[in-house]
Amino acid sequence: MATAPLVERPPAPVAEPPASRPRKGVLSYWRLYAAISPFYLLFLAFGLIPVGFSLYLSFHRWDGLGSMEYAGLSQYRYLLTDTDFWSSIGNTLIIWALATFPMIFLAMITAVMLNSAVRFKNVYRFAYFLPNVTSVVAVAIIFGSVFSTNFGLVNALLQAVGLDQIAWLNTPWGIKVAIATLMTWQWTGYNAIIFLAGLQTIPGELYEAARMDGAGPVQTFFRITLPLMRPVLLFVLVISTVTGLQSFSEPQVLLQSTANESTFSGGPDHAGRTMVLYFFQQTFDNNDFGYGAAVAWGIFLVVVIFSIINWRLVQRRGED
Repeated sequence: MATAPLVERPPAPVAEPPASRPRKGVLSYWRLYAAISPFYLLFLAFGLIPVGFSLYLSFHRWDGLGSMEYAGLSQYRYLLTDTDFWSSIGNTLIIWALATFPMIFLAMITAVMLNSAVRFKNVYRFAYFLPNVTSVVAVAIIFGSVFSTNFGLVNALLQAVGLDQIAWLNTPWGIKVAIATLMTWQWTGYNAIIFLAGLQTIPGELYEAARMDGAGPVQTFFRITLPLMRPVLLFVLVISTVTGLQSFSEPQVLLQSTANESTFSGGPDHAGRTMVLYFFQQTFDNNDFGYGAAVAWGIFLVVVIFSIINWRLVQRRGED
């Protein structure tokens, strides 16, 4: 039987490489850059340029009208030995501690209650978030009446249970407690909403398994809820540190009627003078813009240091 002769296949055509597209220059995308330029222009005008100018100003003496005088590092050397600045740091840290830790505790408890609520969830969320969107000035005026010595609600309650009145806005610790209470009331609902968002990401199967193993609500909270909520807790703690260490409106409005020197003095004995209040006092009361800029950079450094400390503490507990 004869076999058919083998026929060689024709070679496959070699595909020519596609023609490379000409690269477009940067100017060809000018419409896209023009569309996003407003944000960067505003950020440059009201963000980077003022920050850079404040750093430049901190090395000069300037009253805001005359010519600048180069001072070198003398502003920062004086800042390190300024007892009023260190006193403002101490006031700020005490107020921050009195406000932040109770606020985080109350926000977590509120979030757990909201997460377990069945009816009217949206109403509760709106009610707890409302203090954060209310004007700080209006809230401070109301709290000034609440902590009034003669006609305040707090002293009325103390007298109702047989205790003596407390001059809340005229004593050092009373001033700090009043400011911390205002800040706690203002930020508890806001952070409760953040905690609630974190709680809703935890799978329900974990709680069901814990209940089947006989774990109670307290064990479930400390063994499941709290470990899984650590990233959210870290976020809330850092944000509360940044906002708490820059408190200004609360003490300024709350203590303006009791101030002996100016609205930036922080009340009697400067007990409520925070770091930002001290910055405003040096800048606008004393017209010392150069030293005020140095104080502002000192505030920035303090906020960064304590934010890093809080972040490291929470991270270390998470690793343990």
